[in-house]
Order: sequence, then structure tokens, then C-alpha cells
Amino acid sequence: MLEHLSTAFLHLAGIEPIVTIMIGVIVGVLAGAMPGLSPSTAVALLVPFSYSMESTQALILLTSIYIAANYGGSITAVLINTPGTPSAAVTTFDGYPLTKKGEAGKGLGMSLVASTLGGAFGTIILIFFATPLAALAVKFSSAAYFALALFGLATIASMGSQNMLKSLVAIVFGLLIKTIGIDPISGVSRFTFGIDDLYDGFNLIPALIGLFAVSVVFSKIEQWNMSGKKIDNVSNKLPTLVEFWQTKFVILKSSIIGTLIGIFPGAGATIAAFISYDFAKRSSKTPENFGKGSLEGVAAAEGANSSSVGGALVPLLALGIPGSATGAVLLGAFMLHDLNPGPLLFQENPEIVYGIFAGLIVANIAMLGLGLIGNRFFIKVISIPEKVMYPIILVLAIIGSFAVNSSLFDVGACLLFGIIGHIFRRFDYPVAPVVLGIVLSKMIEENFRRAVMMEGYSVFFTDKLSLVMISLALLSFIIPLYRRFRSSKI
Repeated sequence: MLEHLSTAFLHLAGIEPIVTIMIGVIVGVLAGAMPGLSPSTAVALLVPFSYSMESTQALILLTSIYIAANYGGSITAVLINTPGTPSAAVTTFDGYPLTKKGEAGKGLGMSLVASTLGGAFGTIILIFFATPLAALAVKFSSAAYFALALFGLATIASMGSQNMLKSLVAIVFGLLIKTIGIDPISGVSRFTFGIDDLYDGFNLIPALIGLFAVSVVFSKIEQWNMSGKKIDNVSNKLPTLVEFWQTKFVILKSSIIGTLIGIFPGAGATIAAFISYDFAKRSSKTPENFGKGSLEGVAAAEGANSSSVGGALVPLLALGIPGSATGAVLLGAFMLHDLNPGPLLFQENPEIVYGIFAGLIVANIAMLGLGLIGNRFFIKVISIPEKVMYPIILVLAIIGSFAVNSSLFDVGACLLFGIIGHIFRRFDYPVAPVVLGIVLSKMIEENFRRAVMMEGYSVFFTDKLSLVMISLALLSFIIPLYRRFRSSKI
């Protein structure tokens, strides 16, 4: 293994491989920062251009885009409360409050370092444990996947610290939104009302942009408070070494969670970020700071979503099973170059596998350097007056929504969710649980129904993995209620 890895690093020592990685990182960061261009979209756009390239170089380019796009989503999440990628929605919880306090540099710096360390951790796990971890992932039954998604829902106990009932309403709303469209089991159309565009349901990205970005614009319009005001005294100073050191265990734990969640096909970076954020808040000595500009919150979200990249590549490379939407696009890229991911790939084409491993490590280093240089330029966005900023956000939201499927219906959906998000904010209902509900709905419904049809309702208690995670989910929900009850008695 070490021999193959050292050979791969030697092959990356030339100018052409380094330029390839740099191009991948730059494209990934820009695509991630642009609302509507998810990592899978960015990789898909570059797949045709990789056809004429040598196989190893092509796959290094695409995986570099993948890892960098996950970080790029945090830039707009921190600066303008607009997550560039779905997983960056969690970064807005504390990243944007830091910007409003004039500490955008700290938010950007923490997201960069956590993303780099998380990505490096996920890559290391990928290198040393790809085959055994992939074997573990495929043993997960439908009941276990349902329980995993249920555990994800339990994060509402953290997000709804002020009013759990409102969070529960929001997450149920998100679950119901995803029932619109074709039934995944029977193929029957549900709640489409004869509208063809609703047969595929609402796309996540327009909903995400509407709930987080457009809703803020609508709130500003209602207040009519755009008289040229801007956030003053914004510092581009990075967190101090002491502040970085204080988040070391948060980054480590979130990287572990992100990698493990990323390994399970269909789970992905968004679920990993939500669960990691919830875990970080529960284990923090200052949980009251979360949602108000906590560096721990930013570190937890970014460490998890970047480390999930390495996790998602585990089943892809070891078994040929894509662990995420981007993994599915990469599977197509492998086939385009006449390669079949799986155990034989390690034996027949080790130079490609270890070339990807080495490329990911170099890409993380390149991302760190690019981020440190770029942060001073990114932060200038804050100096734009509100009367200019918010119209720009609205235009970017419309362009980003249209870019997903080149559909005006998605633009309308984005504006609709903007109105819904505005109503939620006006009555103090959190919008993050709506996103979590939309993300988890399909996983919950499909695996619940499949498990029941195959083995009956008892399977959720006879399957050991399912029972463990359902128990954890219940504890995650009950413990905050118990603590609140005790504090009310004191």
C-alpha cells in the first residue's frame, strides 16, 4: 500500500498534475459558492472534458472538484446566509451570525481549516480502511437505514432548543413536501393535481435557496430597510491559534461522524452535517452560543461535510456502489474511461486508485492555500450596501434555481419557498428542520415501507443495528426534554 502511495505522489510531482489539481480546486470552490451548482453538478459539467485526458489525471481532476465544492458552499453561507451547497445550510447557523457581528474572517477561516482537516481525515480513512468499511456499509438493512434517518430527525432536539414543538412542525412540513410526486414503491402520482412538473416533486436546491436566501430578501422588503446600510467594521482576521486549538476535538469528532455517515449510500454530506452539528452542541461546554456565532458550530458543520467525501468514495472504489449523487456521476466517469470500480480495480489498476488518494491529499493542501489567499477578497462582498446586495442575492437565487434543470418551474418553486421561509421566520419557526425533513423524507419512506413489506413491523426491533439507532434517536429526543423539565423545576 505505502509503495503504491509513494509512487502516486511521485507521479504528481510534475507541473501538469499539479495544474490539473489546481484547476479542479478552483472550479470546485467557485461552483460550490454559486447557489444552484451542487458538487454533483460541477463534476458532471466537467466529465465530458475529461474524456480526452489520461484516466488517472481525469479522475484526479473530478475528485478535486468534489472535495473543493463542499468547502466552496460555506463561503456564501458565511457571508450572505446563502448556502452554496445543501450541506452548507448547517454552516449558516453560526457562520452568518459571525458576519453580522463583524467577524466574517473568523467564520471563513474556521470553515476553511475545518474543511481541510475534515477532508484530509476522510481521505486517510479511505486509504487505509476502504475495503472493510465498504463491507460493513452493505450489511445495513432497510430497517437500519430507516433507523439512521430517524436518528437524523432527532437533531430537531438541538435545533429547536427554544421551542421544540415549532421545530417538530417544521420538520413534518419538510417530510410532507417530499411526498409530492411519484410514489417510489407503487409508482402512483401523489398530490400532483395534474401538473406535469410536480411528478418529480420539488427539487432540493430551489427549496434550499428559497428558504435560506430569498426568505431573507422578502423579510427585508417587508421591513423596507434598505437605505444603503451595510455591515460595518467587518474584520478579515482569522481565528487565533488558541481558538483553532479549542475546536480540535470538535473537528476530530465531526470528521469521524462525517466519514462514517458518508460511507452509507444515500446518506450524504447534508445529513452528516446536521448530525455532527447536533452532537457538537450536545457535547459543548457552551451550547448556548450555538446559533449565535459559535466557532464550534462552524467547525462541526464543515468538518463533517468535507470528511463525508472520503466516506462516500469508500463504497464507490471498493464495491462500485456510489455513496452519493456525486459518487454516481464519478461512477459514470469511471465507465467513460473503461474502468469498473470494485475489488478488481485495486488489483488491476492500483495506479489509478492510489493516484486518486494522493490527488485528494494534495487537493486539500491546495484548497487551504487558495482559501487563505481568497478570503481577503471574498470578504469584500460584505462592503456592498444592502440596497445593492439583496437584489443581487435575489438574481443569484433565480439563476441558481434555473441552472438545476433549466426549468422556470424551479424558479417559481424557489420564490414559493422564499415566501414560506419568510412566513416561518416571521412567526419564529426555524427553517433548517424543513430542509432536514426534505432531505430525509425519501430515505425514511422507502426504507420503512421496504422493511415492513419484507419482514413486518417487528424487524425494527429484531435488527440489532436498527434497534441501537432507534434507541439513540429516542434518547436524543428525550434527554433535552428531561433537562428542560428539570430546569423549570429549579
